[in-house]
Amino acid sequence: MSASNTTPAPRASGTWLQRWEPENEQFWNSGGSALAWRTLTITTLNLTMAFMAWFLVSALVVRLPQIGFKFTPTELFWLAAMPGLAGGTLRLVHMFLTPMFGTRHVVSLSTLSLLVPLVGWFYAVQNPATPYWVLLVLAFLAGLGGGNFSSFMPSTSLFFPKRLQGTALAIQAGVGNFGVSIVQFVTPWVIGFSLLGGAAFMGESQTMTKAGVQSQVWLQNAPAVMIPFVVVFGISAWLMLKSVPIKANFAQQFDIFRSRHTWSMTSLYIMTFGAFSGLSATFPLLIRQIYGGFEGAPDPLAWAFYGPLVGSASRVIAGPLSDKLGGARVTHWAALGMLGATLWVTTLTSPTGLDSFPLFVAGMLTLFFFAGIGNASTFKQMPMLFEPRQAGGVIGFTGAIAAYGPFIFGMLFAWSFATFKSATPIFYGLAAFFAFNAALNWWMYARRGAANPC
Repeated sequence: MSASNTTPAPRASGTWLQRWEPENEQFWNSGGSALAWRTLTITTLNLTMAFMAWFLVSALVVRLPQIGFKFTPTELFWLAAMPGLAGGTLRLVHMFLTPMFGTRHVVSLSTLSLLVPLVGWFYAVQNPATPYWVLLVLAFLAGLGGGNFSSFMPSTSLFFPKRLQGTALAIQAGVGNFGVSIVQFVTPWVIGFSLLGGAAFMGESQTMTKAGVQSQVWLQNAPAVMIPFVVVFGISAWLMLKSVPIKANFAQQFDIFRSRHTWSMTSLYIMTFGAFSGLSATFPLLIRQIYGGFEGAPDPLAWAFYGPLVGSASRVIAGPLSDKLGGARVTHWAALGMLGATLWVTTLTSPTGLDSFPLFVAGMLTLFFFAGIGNASTFKQMPMLFEPRQAGGVIGFTGAIAAYGPFIFGMLFAWSFATFKSATPIFYGLAAFFAFNAALNWWMYARRGAANPC
């Protein structure tokens, strides 16, 4: 696309902008910047709701046995894992959508699709006789929120110049990731009272038994409070967003798989976001399994939300840092930090009492902190290694594969507890994987004299 250096950014009618040149400074300053930041704001709000819907199950699953659902620990880990299976699979579809249908259609319609799992969970949790297979289906449908990431993030990468992509992508993903901690933090509070003055259509309360003490809860409130936000944000996206005129059909987008950088960046992003998402989904159950058998055991949801909160905040902070220092250098230190934190956690996963619980939480939060930093820095590396349309595709693909984190982690922990009665073997395996990726990133991108410094 070519244009005069003095031509202002055009106003567009309908869905598609006439042209988009973020690297053209005059174009950027004369309207492009305002549109890009507006798009980022709207898309980020929608992405936050997507993450909330995606991780809703992780906040509900620890409460289900307390209100009468009869499930084994393995079945509970399966429920926590299903949104990850769906999220990763749907991201493999979403990675192709933005160049085909544009930002406006993809963001608005995919956001409104979240109403399906939210309404489903609203009714399902009110009846402890709901069949397990129904909950599995609803857990899978919660993965609709996970899929959105791989179309929203590539869209954002198209709107910004390379010098700002680390910051823009870190803001969107970091604030979006706050949806994980929001749903895990809000759920214990919002289920504690009747919404809308006890209106009949909001459903009846359930009796929760915890440590022998009974109380009334409204578990359906957790999905209910999200529904109006999903409606408002989805409609706002339809009314206010435009689409960048960078188009490609399905077949054309497969060219990214011919580059070795696609596969190396996928491994690095599995290390960072795979760990973030997988541990975010399983952290409540890990607390319950490792420390729940002791007298005075902590409430998992009172602690679990801190993990994604710390990881999301560090992701936002690390975006501008990656723009300044270079993504590969920041990824290098993030990988080493994750390795150290994981080895620390292995010393705390076979406790003899609650004395080690604060250290366990501290070790996990350190792991979340460095995972968040790596999430931001890897997304700075990708736009530096690929041209804009390919970078968007790689961002979508790496996000898709890493989104299997909740599923993989759920299955691994379920297997480890069933086989070894401990989570320690999984953390040793993670340490080995993190060490491999630290070496991979250093050799390909971070070392002095690397062929492709980024």
